[in-house]
Order: sequence, then structure tokens, then C-alpha cells
Amino acid sequence: QVQLVESGGGLVQAGGSLGLSCVASGSIFSINTMGWYRQAPGKQRELVAAVTSGGSTNYADSVKGRFTISRDIAKNTVYLHMNNLKPEDTAVYYCNADLAQRGAVGYRKYWGQGTQVTVSS
Repeated sequence: QVQLVESGGGLVQAGGSLGLSCVASGSIFSINTMGWYRQAPGKQRELVAAVTSGGSTNYADSVKGRFTISRDIAKNTVYLHMNNLKPEDTAVYYCNADLAQRGAVGYRKYWGQGTQVTVSS
């Protein structure tokens, strides 16, 4: 079994900062890309940022210059540091990992349970 557990969500005022972390644990053979998605009420889940095992990053245009994704490969952990938060960043943030389990063939996507981020104006 594999688990992704997020932490660090909460309530912050506009212009503030918040950090999220996500740890993958269990019977893991290898992790390729890890990332963060978010889903606001009434909207589709969208990619916020992702980082490959080689360190390449990808950001949604709406968060470029404000959010930073990083990763500790040895700890199977991905981080999202969010600066200059805006009310429109309010959403449930989900961790995602493209991961291969021990004894399994191929990679598949795993999701965390989500953590709420609320930005007040």
C-alpha cells in the first residue's frame, strides 16, 4: 500500500505565505513526478506545480513567481511554498505522485486526501 499525506494548509490573509508538504510512504519502488493540484468549489481540479525526479519544474501561469515547488527525493517528500497569496488561491490542495510500487509493473498516479487553503481578503 502507498499513502500520500499532506500537511500545512490553513487560513491566511491575502498577501501572506503558507507552506505545504506531502510525504509518500509505503511499498514504494520509485517516484517519477510529484506535484500539487487544487480544486476550488464548483471548479475542476487543476495543476498548480510539478517537479520531476530530475528537478524540472512546471507551474500554472496563475502561480508563477509566487509559488515554489521543491522535493526531497530521499524523504519521498514534496513541498509547496506559497507567497503573496490571493483569495483566488483558496482551494483544496492535493498532492500527487507518479509512482511505481514494489513488485508492480509500471507507474500510476496516487493522490493525497487534500488540505484546505483559505485566503481571506
